[in-house]
Amino acid sequence: MDNSAPKKTCCESVREFFTSAKFLIYMGHALSTWGDRMWNFAVAVFLVELYGNSLLLTAVYGLVVAGSVLLLGAIIGDWVDKNPRLKVAQTSLLVQNSCVIVCGVLLMVVFHTKEQLVELYNGWILTTCYILVITIANIANLASTATSITIQRDWVVVVAGQDSSKLADMNATVRIIDQLTNILAPMLVGQIMAFGSHFIGCGFISGWNLCSMCLEYALLWKVYQKTPALAMKAGQKEQQQELKQLSSPKELENGQSPEESSQPLMNEASAVAEADSPKKHGCCYQVAEPVRTFKAGWVAYYNQNIFFAGMSLAFLYMTVLGFDCITTGYAYTQGLNGSVLSLLMGASAVSGICGTVAFTWVRKKCGLIRTGFISGVAQLSCLLLCVISVFAPGSPFDLSVSPFQDLYTHLVGETPLTHVVTGGNTTTAAPAEELSPLQSYMSVSLLFAGVIAARVGLWSFDLTVTQLIQENVIESERGVINGVQNSMNYLLDLLHFIMVILAPNPEAFGLLVIISVSFVAMGHIMYFAFAFKNLGNRLFLCCSPEQKVETVDSPSLPTTV
Repeated sequence: MDNSAPKKTCCESVREFFTSAKFLIYMGHALSTWGDRMWNFAVAVFLVELYGNSLLLTAVYGLVVAGSVLLLGAIIGDWVDKNPRLKVAQTSLLVQNSCVIVCGVLLMVVFHTKEQLVELYNGWILTTCYILVITIANIANLASTATSITIQRDWVVVVAGQDSSKLADMNATVRIIDQLTNILAPMLVGQIMAFGSHFIGCGFISGWNLCSMCLEYALLWKVYQKTPALAMKAGQKEQQQELKQLSSPKELENGQSPEESSQPLMNEASAVAEADSPKKHGCCYQVAEPVRTFKAGWVAYYNQNIFFAGMSLAFLYMTVLGFDCITTGYAYTQGLNGSVLSLLMGASAVSGICGTVAFTWVRKKCGLIRTGFISGVAQLSCLLLCVISVFAPGSPFDLSVSPFQDLYTHLVGETPLTHVVTGGNTTTAAPAEELSPLQSYMSVSLLFAGVIAARVGLWSFDLTVTQLIQENVIESERGVINGVQNSMNYLLDLLHFIMVILAPNPEAFGLLVIISVSFVAMGHIMYFAFAFKNLGNRLFLCCSPEQKVETVDSPSLPTTV
């Protein structure tokens, strides 16, 4: 008699996948990321348009966002840890989308009545609107940070269970969704604003977030229902175990639950705690609570065994070698038009997707820690092309030019030609010898070839560190550690913008490239130290999965912070 379970048909397998918690998380993440990418792209355009094609409001917004996450990352993570998962996910979802909707409506009002607002109270009403837009948008970004921590760093781990391969596949799929939405979402909203107007663009984004919020809310509830483990957190599990131990067998025989039998003891303990620590309920204690949380979060992050791995990822943010406004701006100065840049961004997205696919394959063959080491070597090897581009024909690299020459030229109204003073007479120097088209584009071609190729190693390394944090940080501190990690990422990202402010002209961009590659190298050196500490000489032995003995020591967290 055959007792084996009947094989599922193709239709049943497909239906099971599309109704699984894993697929529902993908759907919710796709909706959330699509809205985020549209908003992040559009809000920068809106602020530039509102302030007369000036980058001032955009710069202020970027500074406020970076500073807020830097200061509040640990506090947000601590809030994620101390509250039920469903409450955290729903609250952050509602706050994020509501703020974007309100901000969109406010921008619509400003675009429609800007001329009237300029004349009211000498423009102070318009200035207040600018402040409100930046403030509300910043709150939306903080809520988005909480959503990212709780879904990508916690829910995904719980849904994957104890299956490391399943966790790696889910992380890779989530990252592929990020790559695709990062390209497609700005294209959509850009076309709407180009063929419509900024007013229509604001309305579309507000409407999208309203519909998306309802769908995401329903998807979160479905995932929560399909994954009972999400209902329990580490602290709650430990409390239940303690209650069972405190309950006597006689009480259990009488049908009294552990919670009921231990209730007097719990009440007595809480009363004693209140009596022993009256200061904890004082005003000063409550005011200082965020400071203590901030300090505890950073101390806990420092004491993690994956500290060097997390720091190595943060150091990769100190770079101009990405497809942000800085690199694209430099590309414009080198003669690349928008059409070429869009193709390069598409190639970058394809390269990033290849990196996520490579991550899952290499991890199965060589293990997780070795995957990070291999990814780092691959990224650094590709970035050597960027260093070579600094000295290649067509490079504007020239340290003899003052970093602030462009600013001075703009202020005094001079032409960018070199002036030579001889015998009291001012003459204009002859233009430099022009390079051939092949030579003039050789430098920028090598630069973007290195940047695009390095995305394979970059995204594979990012996934490696992400999974190391997921697997080696205890559940009760998963939120605060990821919050501090976000703060570290924003800190190094902020430093790279400061670096550009100190050397903004194209002639100094080569120096920024060399500094960026140096920081990437330092980051991978830190990861090598982490990997060698855990694997020793076995780091260089790419053994099969059955022979792997990769282990990471249990977290050495401080008992009191």
